[in-house]
Amino acid sequence: QLQASGGGQVQAGGSLRLSCAASGQTTSEYVMGWFRQVQGKEREFVAAKRGAYGNTRYADSVKGRFTLSRDNARNTVYLQMNSLKPEDTAVYYCVGRTYWTVAYYSASQYSNWGQGTQVTVSS
Repeated sequence: QLQASGGGQVQAGGSLRLSCAASGQTTSEYVMGWFRQVQGKEREFVAAKRGAYGNTRYADSVKGRFTLSRDNARNTVYLQMNSLKPEDTAVYYCVGRTYWTVAYYSASQYSNWGQGTQVTVSS
């Protein structure tokens, strides 16, 4: 199970941090990341980290502004979101899967989803 927290409302240029804790058995290969969705649109890849020590991939739209980190002892990932823009407004979903996939950016590759958390950025 994935339990997401954080989110909220912030003005443009501000920062927020999302957290996602994985419960149950996970391995060092367990992939964790985030997608986001605006109502009426498809879910969009944000970031994903390859296991406990692997590299991290970001969507071009958030590169340089968002940072995904992982606390291996707590099986928790954090999405630090800086320089937020109104277009970052969405429901953010934590995701997980057992192993890395080259299609890490595709929502269909993830079987584990946390509950969504709303992020609203006002101009």
